[in-house]
This record gives sequence, C-alpha cells and structure tokens, in this order.
Amino acid sequence: MTVRALRMMAVSGLLLAGLAGCGILDFGDRDNSDGGDEPQGWEEQAAGIEGIISYRDQPSLLEPGHTEQPVTYQMDPPVGGMHHPIWQNCNGDVYTAPIRNEHAVHSLEHGAVWITYQPDLPADQVAALAERVTGTEKMLMSPYPGLDAPISLQAWGYQLKVDDAGDERIDAFIQALRVNASIEGPTVRCDSGISAPA
Repeated sequence: MTVRALRMMAVSGLLLAGLAGCGILDFGDRDNSDGGDEPQGWEEQAAGIEGIISYRDQPSLLEPGHTEQPVTYQMDPPVGGMHHPIWQNCNGDVYTAPIRNEHAVHSLEHGAVWITYQPDLPADQVAALAERVTGTEKMLMSPYPGLDAPISLQAWGYQLKVDDAGDERIDAFIQALRVNASIEGPTVRCDSGISAPA
C-alpha cells in the first residue's frame, strides 16, 4: 500500500471519528426489538389499526380517473377508483345530508378522510364525529343511507368500520391516513370544489 493511500485512510478515519463525536454520525444500537425510538411510517401505523381494511394491494379497484357518469363501486362506501372531475369540499366540512360518492372519492384522492355514519346515529355520536372534522383540513363527514355499520371511515385505499364515535381507532385512522393517503401529494387543495350535498 502506498504512503498516499495510508494517509488517505488515516484522514478518512479521523474525519469519521470527528463526525461521530459531534453527533453527526450515529453508530448507536439500531435494534428496535424493544420498541426503539424510530417512529413508524404512516403505512405501518395504518396496518396496526385493528379491523382496518386495505385495498392498496388491489390496484384495479382503485384505478383513478375522471368521469361525469355515475360510478358503481365495489366497496360501500367507496375508498377509491373513478370519480367526478370536481371534488367535495373537505376543509373540515360537516354535511348534514348525503353527498355524491363520486365527489367524495375525488376528495379522498386529495388526501381527505371521509367519515360516514348511519342517518339515525344518535345526535351525541354525530356531534362527537363533527368535533373531529370541523375546521380540520382534509376532513369531511356526511350521513350515508344503507351503511352496514354505525360509522365508517374512508381514506384512499383504506376503510375502517366502527360501532361508536368514542372508538380510539377513529383517531388512529385519522392520524395515520389524513393527507398521507393522498395519491396526488400533500399540497392538493380541498376547497373550491362542491360545497352542497348531493
């Protein structure tokens, strides 16, 4: 080995040691088997929610595109797929009447979480849901006739059905998927769309 190569190795070693000493490089233990400090990504957070259904591994069900025609969705309420060119406003909007699926799905594409509930859900339950939605960007809610559970949450490619507005999984769903589930990026707008119910 040449003297020059030895000098370069020595300089590289000193540089790495200096960076580690300053905390710029961390050669600490990365074993997170005991819980670790590294945060989970949003997809891992979503996967950890009991009862959540992910359709992300079935891209044919979520094929995006615009149409002004009614769409028959395979999920009810829908969590993705073809949708109307105009989205439903989703800046913390609480709708007291049903909204059109095709507009809501466009909102999901923008990263919104859409909370739906049975029209006869008790008023205190509806109020508890509205508290989570009102004034929060990328959130909307509406009654959903024929819903097969008291409450259902939708994000693009994900769904969670629960029986009670006090269920802690609602907040976990919102935290993991609001904005993150967007397939168009976090800066896509949720205003300037449809503001009226269906």
